[in-house]
Amino acid sequence: MELYLFRHGIAEDAPAGRSDSSRNLTPEGRERTASVVRTARAAGVAPSLIASSPYVRAVQTAEVAAKEFGWKGELLRLPSLVPHGSPEAVWSDIRDLSGETAVVLAAHEPLLSSLAAYLLNSPALMVDMKKSAMLRIDVPALGPAPRGVLRWMLVPKLAR
Repeated sequence: MELYLFRHGIAEDAPAGRSDSSRNLTPEGRERTASVVRTARAAGVAPSLIASSPYVRAVQTAEVAAKEFGWKGELLRLPSLVPHGSPEAVWSDIRDLSGETAVVLAAHEPLLSSLAAYLLNSPALMVDMKKSAMLRIDVPALGPAPRGVLRWMLVPKLAR
């Protein structure tokens, strides 16, 4: 399975009285996100599924990805993809998606960098997931513990 860890784009600051989970992408965040997806699509990325955190900015990132990829499915919202979720919970959800070939996971920091380290079986690995960055990890088997292979990382500066 190809896994694409995709950090949400630049989001607005949370106004007083609103929760962090309700923050929207900014216009710049949407454009950088779209640019990264267009570059990934040109490189042959074709998701079979797009999933996101239930937080608004991640859902909007997943929606931009769906549009730019030309993907027509229904977005899957996974509670395990919240900012302080656990890599083990995400892995459990991924294992339930065994019929998928290429899955985009739109989510947050600090989860995505720790998830990358977990998927690569390298707990001390430090990954700098910039906003709108996409990281590809291939996982050949969905056993109890992942044994992924890092293929590439795309950041917005490279996609312009």
